[in-house]
Amino acid sequence: MKRLELAIESIILASRWLLVAFYIGLGLALAVYALSFAKKLYEFITMVFLLGDTDTILKMLGLIDAALVASLVVMVIISGYENFVSRFDNPDGSGVHWLGTIDVGSLKVKVASTIVAISSIHLLQVFLNSSSYSTDQLMWLTIIHLTFVVSALMLAYIDRLMGLSKGKKDEV
Repeated sequence: MKRLELAIESIILASRWLLVAFYIGLGLALAVYALSFAKKLYEFITMVFLLGDTDTILKMLGLIDAALVASLVVMVIISGYENFVSRFDNPDGSGVHWLGTIDVGSLKVKVASTIVAISSIHLLQVFLNSSSYSTDQLMWLTIIHLTFVVSALMLAYIDRLMGLSKGKKDEV
């Protein structure tokens, strides 16, 4: 019976390597998104002298938004791999020491914070172009953004509580 238990545990533990397919897929999606970013950047550069101030700001906010989304994907890939699959190995022992510092709770807070930042940029874009939106649309976009903010604050609060409770357990 113990052999069966060990075999099952080995299979379950080995199943974490299936996550690698997801992380590679996210890496490929990031490469495609980089092409999309390059297209947006090219369009911005070629039209920069034809755009007004508001349109220039809107285009730049779109580029910032893309950079935040890309950073979010990288954060999920690196932290997810490091936390759930395997530690990164660096033969000379330099350069990757920071990778193991993001635990699952911190990752959730960072992801939520990035989503709030992305939502803020999107909402700013909407408000700069508010004549294209109805009052109801503006209200709902604001409510959705505030929901993201409250969710991020709650995740940060829960992460802090978990950190405090972990600290108390370590003292005992």
